[in-house]
Amino acid sequence: MATGWQKPAYGRTIDQAAIDTGLRQYMLGIYNMMAGGLAVTGVIAFLVSTSPELMAAIFGTPLKYVVMLAPLGFVLFFSARIQAMSAATAQTVFWLFAGSMGLSLSTIFIVYTHSSIASVFFITAGMFGATSLYGYTTRKDLSGMGSFLFMGLIGIIIASLVNIFLQSSALQFAVSVIGVLVFTGLTAYDTQQLKELYADGYDRESLGKLKTWGALTLYLDFINLFMMLLRLMGDRR
Repeated sequence: MATGWQKPAYGRTIDQAAIDTGLRQYMLGIYNMMAGGLAVTGVIAFLVSTSPELMAAIFGTPLKYVVMLAPLGFVLFFSARIQAMSAATAQTVFWLFAGSMGLSLSTIFIVYTHSSIASVFFITAGMFGATSLYGYTTRKDLSGMGSFLFMGLIGIIIASLVNIFLQSSALQFAVSVIGVLVFTGLTAYDTQQLKELYADGYDRESLGKLKTWGALTLYLDFINLFMMLLRLMGDRR
């Protein structure tokens, strides 16, 4: 997802030590914002799920379609307008997106037991952390995976839409298994892409937007991996 960005050209002697320090700070900023987004999503999802009045007002009315589609709308808007936004606006859109995801995912606390949600979350965190670390540290060029993973993602979307009508447990299982593989691969791929995009020639505004874009990219990898694992391993009430 980290395509469309161009590295600035260096206009002076490259200080490799400064670049390495800046890269670590840049990636840490991405991970911190991603973690903050996940925290916002989790807190809102849990609080909404504990309020029967809110659940009824949202999911017992046509408002549920707005809530379900709002995260996709934010992602599409963010993707289309990121270059024209200020860094502050980009961060605001990211936090609004994380909040809308919390509303959308509040139903998982009704469908699955709290203990299984917690256990799957920590499993996801472990898998994500290990895979992202691999993407950050490996010397292997993962760019060749991009087209394959994108095709897998399209396949998952199409199969999920078809299964809305078929309601096939076998197809849902297959989608979840493939989804785990695809989003694990995307975590490593996107991490390497974000690392490769870093350059110390970015001005503060551009770097701020790139950090927010990176946080959104890795957030989506994490949350989709979590949902796929939850469907495979979660205990339903």
